[in-house]
Amino acid sequence: MADKTHDQQRAELHRAIWGIADDVRGSVDAWDFKQYVLGMLFYRYLSEDFDYYISRDEIEAGNAGFSYADLSDGDAEMDPEEVEDLVREKGCFIKPSQLFCNVWKSARKAADEGRLAESDLNTTLSNTLSAIERSSVGFPSEEDFKGLFDDFDTSSKRLGNSVAARNKTLLALMDGIGGMDLGDFGERRIDAFGDAYEFLMTMYASNAGKSGGEFFTPQEVSRLLMLIALDGRDHVNKVYDPACGSGGILLQAAKILGNEGVSEGYFGQEINLTTYNLCRINMMLHGINYDKFDIALGDTLTDPSERHWDEEPFQVIAANPPYSLKWAGDTSATLVDDPRYSPAGVLAPKNNADLAFVMHSLSWLANDGVAAMLTFPGALYRQGAEQRIRKYLVDNDFVDAVIQLPKNIFFGTSITTCILVMRRTKRDHSVLFVDASKYFVPGSPQNSLGEDNIQQIVRIWRERADVDHVAKLVTNEELAEAKYRMSVSAWVEPEDTRERVDIRKLNAEIAEIVAREAELRARVDAIVAELEADDEQA
Repeated sequence: MADKTHDQQRAELHRAIWGIADDVRGSVDAWDFKQYVLGMLFYRYLSEDFDYYISRDEIEAGNAGFSYADLSDGDAEMDPEEVEDLVREKGCFIKPSQLFCNVWKSARKAADEGRLAESDLNTTLSNTLSAIERSSVGFPSEEDFKGLFDDFDTSSKRLGNSVAARNKTLLALMDGIGGMDLGDFGERRIDAFGDAYEFLMTMYASNAGKSGGEFFTPQEVSRLLMLIALDGRDHVNKVYDPACGSGGILLQAAKILGNEGVSEGYFGQEINLTTYNLCRINMMLHGINYDKFDIALGDTLTDPSERHWDEEPFQVIAANPPYSLKWAGDTSATLVDDPRYSPAGVLAPKNNADLAFVMHSLSWLANDGVAAMLTFPGALYRQGAEQRIRKYLVDNDFVDAVIQLPKNIFFGTSITTCILVMRRTKRDHSVLFVDASKYFVPGSPQNSLGEDNIQQIVRIWRERADVDHVAKLVTNEELAEAKYRMSVSAWVEPEDTRERVDIRKLNAEIAEIVAREAELRARVDAIVAELEADDEQA
C-alpha cells in the first residue's frame, strides 16, 4: 500500500468497513444494527487510546517494550491516587483484561476450541462496558460517559434468538472491527477512527431514508454552515449547536480551526437518546477529550441545558434543526415569558417551531458572533406569528443573509432549504439574499456540494454585493414594505434560460416557407392537370 495515495487507501478502508458492517449484521436491519457497529468501534478506540497512553509514558520513562495490554490485572494494579489521575485525564479506567484486544483474544480462543456457544462473551462484553462507564462516577467525566453504551444491548434478540447465536454475532463483529487496519495508534490513528466512524454514519444515514437525515447532516453542508459561522476567524471561544444530532456540524470547527482554535470547547443539545450517545462518541473518536465538550440531553426549546444557560454567549452557532417541528408553542403558559422568545412578543406556531430555534439561538449569540442555521423556507414567508417574528428580527437588524441551497442535498428528502445568517452587530441595515441553487455536483441518489461550490457561496456571502440572478442586497425598509417576506425567490430574479427568438427573422423564414409551399403546390397542380389531360386523350 506504500505506493497508493492517501485517498486511495482511504477509499479501500471505507469499502472494507462497509463490507464488514454489512456482512456481520446478517438478517438484522442495517439501521437497527448501527449502534452495535459504531459502539464496538468506539470500544476498540477507548481501549487502544487507554493502552497507548499508559504504555507511552512507561516507554518514555525507559521501560522499552512495555505494553499495558500484556499485563495481568494483578500486575497492573495501581494505588487509588494513580487510578484517579488516569480517570481525570482520560475520563475512565480500563483494566488490561477489559481491553478490546484481550476480550477479543479470549473469545477467539473459545471459538477455535469449539467453546463459543457456551462461553460468556455476551455477559463479559456487557459487564466490561458497564465497568468502563462506572469508572467515571464521581469524576468530572461522569456526565460525558454516563449511558454511552446503553444502546449496546448484548442480550438483545436482534443479535440472535439464543446465547450461542448472540455470541456468534458478537464475535463476528469483534473480528470485523478488530481486523480493520487503522494504522499505528497516535494522532494518525485518532484521525482514522474518526474518519471510519464518520463514514459509517454517512452510509447508515444515506441508506436509512428519511430517518437518516434526523441524526446526520452531510459533511459538506456542515462545512458550509461552519465556514459562515466562523466568519474568517482563526480562533473562537466556544462553538454551539442547539440541535446537534451526532455532532457533525460541531466537529467542522475542529477540522477548520484545529482543536487549539476553539479555546473553551464544543457545546450542544440533542433530544434523541441514541443520537445523543452517538454525538458524545463522535466527539471522542475525533480526539476531543471529554473536558472539551458539553453535550446535553433534552428538548432545547422547552428545557435548555442549565449548564449552557449559565455559559457566556457563544461566538459561533451553527445548526440544522428539525424542520417544521411540533412544539408546545402558545399552548404553554410559561414559554411566552421566556426571555429567549419574549422579545418578539409572540411564539412560533405550535406546528412549526423553525423560528423558535432561531429566537433561542439569537438569545445565546455573542455581540460579535455569527449564527448560521438551516431553515425550512416556509418559515421565511408564512404570515401570522412567523411574520411578526421576522418583523422583530429585521427591524432590530439581526438578519445578515438568507442563502437558498440546491435541491436534493440532504439524506432522505429532496426539499430545498435555506441558511439563515444572523448577527447582533451588522455592517449595514440590509439583508443579502443569495440564490445558490445552481451550485452543486449532480449525483444519485442525491446531489452534493463540491469544495468549489462551498467556496463560491462563501465568497458571494462575504462580498455582500448584487450579482445578477444570484444575489441581491435588500434594505430593511424594502423588506418592511414587502411585509417581511424573506424568501429568496421574492428578491433574486431567476435567469431566463429560454432561447431568444428574433421575431423579424422568424417571420421572414415563415414567409419564405409559405412562398415555397405555394410554389410546390403550383407545380403539383400543373403535374396533376397534365396527367388528367393525357388520360382524357387516351
